[in-house]
Amino acid sequence: MKTFKQTGKYLLIEEWRKENPLITAGFTMRDGGYSPMPFCSLNMGFHVNDDPRYVQDNRKMFADEINFPITNWVGSKQVHGTKIVRVTEKDRGRGSLDFDSAIPDVDGLYTELRDILLTSLYADCVPLYFYSPKNNLIGLAHAGWRGTVGKIGPKMVEIWCEREKADLHEIKAAIGPAIGECCYEVDEKVIREVKTALNKEENPDVFTAKHNGRYQLNLQKLNESLLLEAGLLPKNIITSTQCTSCENSLFFSHRKDNGKTGRMMSFIGWKGVK
Repeated sequence: MKTFKQTGKYLLIEEWRKENPLITAGFTMRDGGYSPMPFCSLNMGFHVNDDPRYVQDNRKMFADEINFPITNWVGSKQVHGTKIVRVTEKDRGRGSLDFDSAIPDVDGLYTELRDILLTSLYADCVPLYFYSPKNNLIGLAHAGWRGTVGKIGPKMVEIWCEREKADLHEIKAAIGPAIGECCYEVDEKVIREVKTALNKEENPDVFTAKHNGRYQLNLQKLNESLLLEAGLLPKNIITSTQCTSCENSLFFSHRKDNGKTGRMMSFIGWKGVK
């Protein structure tokens, strides 16, 4: 089964690593860091009122663990939007050791450069990963419900195909741990947006109606459906079924922790040949 594999303090996209040992892609978990309550302990987010020194220590320790220098990390200030930027050499190190230097107002990053680690932060939203072996492209997208219905995933695919001349049927995607349908209740407004995004009047199989007029939404499955509609091949999509709210001992969860919690980090980088 295609899935994420736990390795130390993080989850690894094992299938991609086996295909190309130079690819480092995965998702951090909550334990094994320095941050105190309520951010205990491997908090990767500078923007949650944790002491920046603890976050820096967490990041430096993790950089050593995955053998990817902190000076080569790139992060953004996420706004639940759909803006995607191409990371260039001048962006190297932005947002790695502070929040102010991160790329502003961006929820998607991609690059063709080696030895750059793209990063993004989460506490229930859906981490999306993209990889094109043929075109040497890697990317990340942050997909909460707004980014998801705004089609940030398909937008990454479109940019790669149109601007970077990528082969659609060769692009790989992975959908990481996020709050599951079991724990994610939304209202009718969100469901209308979901139906519009999928261009379906009838009820798609990504949510379940409740007796109270609300709905349980499966964001991971919704993102998978949108990527399939964008033309990705089913065999090229890996979808995690882990719920960040249910598995609160492993993950930070904004809903489960009532908004006072840390952040996990998605990451992907293509190491240069030594």
